[in-house]
Amino acid sequence: MSTKYPIISVTGSSGAGTTTVKSTFDQIFRREGVTAVSIEGDAFHKFNRADMKAELQKRLADGDATFSHFSYEANELKELERVFRDYGATGRGQTRHYIHDDEEADRFGVAPGHFTDWAPFDNGSDLLFYEGLHGAVVNDEVNLAKLADLKIGVVPVVNLEWIQKIHRDKASRGYTTEAVTDVILRRMNAYVHCICPQFTETDINFQRVPVVDTSNPFIARWIPTADESVVVIRFRNPRGIDFPYLTSMIQGSWMSRANSIVIPGGKLDLAMQLIFTPMVERLVHNARHAR
Repeated sequence: MSTKYPIISVTGSSGAGTTTVKSTFDQIFRREGVTAVSIEGDAFHKFNRADMKAELQKRLADGDATFSHFSYEANELKELERVFRDYGATGRGQTRHYIHDDEEADRFGVAPGHFTDWAPFDNGSDLLFYEGLHGAVVNDEVNLAKLADLKIGVVPVVNLEWIQKIHRDKASRGYTTEAVTDVILRRMNAYVHCICPQFTETDINFQRVPVVDTSNPFIARWIPTADESVVVIRFRNPRGIDFPYLTSMIQGSWMSRANSIVIPGGKLDLAMQLIFTPMVERLVHNARHAR
């Protein structure tokens, strides 16, 4: 953690909805005049697309059917830890971009499936914002959780997460349902051992729960809408959280436990604005005064 150069880390698996949370933070940053450096978890993958495919084939030949982007060893976690540590100490660091598609290729001038060169952060930022798979990892080699000042988990119930991933990968990447299913199965071991443990480290978790039937996510024709969901918001430390204020401001919300509030799915953006705005203001106020 760092008072002078705080770090916000948003963690969730593929299809969880971390991009939606990032959009809300971007709104807060613009409204509050906060200059944030944003980095993506994909930038810290160890392999480009072709090399990852070759590594997967090698592992399968060796009898390992569990290796995936979720796996610790498929990512440069020590480099990510170094970026967190350097930024917290100096406000400086570096990142790169992983190019997913032709649109990004046109923007960055790098072919899809490859990385841009590493480049330094712009000077004068107020905080660092991370969004990706591994923002709160604690294992024998790295401890990212202790370096982040605000850690957020985005964790829809698993059937909903799968539905979102299937629909996204089919629409934007041209995958078949069978191909996405194979990816889900391959990632399950690392999901259990590398992704799930992070959500005990996060300060706030957002779990979207559909209230329609998702019992077979592999045949679902539509993603449940926000209005067909509720969101459970869990605070690891509820001290200082004004629950009466939140429940009064968010119509239809209620407390399920002493540290948890349940809200209608359509009120998620409002809830995040109400919860995160004062947190961001406090982090930035303390950072600017400390510097």
